[in-house]
Amino acid sequence: MSLVAIGDSFTEGVGDPYPQGEGAFRGWADRLAQHLADHVGEIAYANLAVRGKLIRQIVTDQLPPALEMAPDVVTLCAGGNDLLRPAGDPERLAKILDHTVSRLTGRGSRVVLFTGVNVSSGYMRGTIGLFARYYLNVRAIADRYDCLLVDQWSMDVLTDPRAWDEDRLHMSPEGHRRLALRVAEVLGVPTAERWDEPWPEAEPVSWSEARREDLHWVRESLGPWIGRRLTGRSSGDTVTAKRPELTPLTRDR
Repeated sequence: MSLVAIGDSFTEGVGDPYPQGEGAFRGWADRLAQHLADHVGEIAYANLAVRGKLIRQIVTDQLPPALEMAPDVVTLCAGGNDLLRPAGDPERLAKILDHTVSRLTGRGSRVVLFTGVNVSSGYMRGTIGLFARYYLNVRAIADRYDCLLVDQWSMDVLTDPRAWDEDRLHMSPEGHRRLALRVAEVLGVPTAERWDEPWPEAEPVSWSEARREDLHWVRESLGPWIGRRLTGRSSGDTVTAKRPELTPLTRDR
């Protein structure tokens, strides 16, 4: 079996660093690949995703090598970064996604698509209309090309703050772990754990502590993110794919 993951920071795994550090991220896709290897013994796996990429950059840089690899399964999540920009157009993005899925399925790959998490109660709730429109299109594309769909919108466990990194934009290690279990379930791969296991009761946070956390987030995450947008920079400008070729991944003994 062969698996290729393409996309942006979501698929690269930002928010879920490997224990050994060195700037490498694990993320749900690497975790999923290990689940698959544990199930079948060995797979070939590539992860071409790079943080900060827009959908056209993903199509230009990642789609050609993915097509050349002709894997059994391709996971594809793209468009989120586009929708966070002023000119984000859900219908235009959907047309690009449709063409991309068409090319992948035309090569015989089974494609896994994703909706996003319901952000109606978070700081991004002002963008919910744009994202909801896009996800409706993603659902239609999944139906049109017989794709597998990972519906994060219905995953209430991912609306818990503990599922998110300190930057409030990327998932935490626990969020990535739960999502990997859910994707494995969609692929029909058994796992020993449940993605929807209820969270333990959270410790109460005082108003003053919550405000300190908000100020820290503005200073360390929101401010730099806005700065990059204003100057046309991306967090992925100097980043390359962490696993650019199909390489063997064996059972974790």
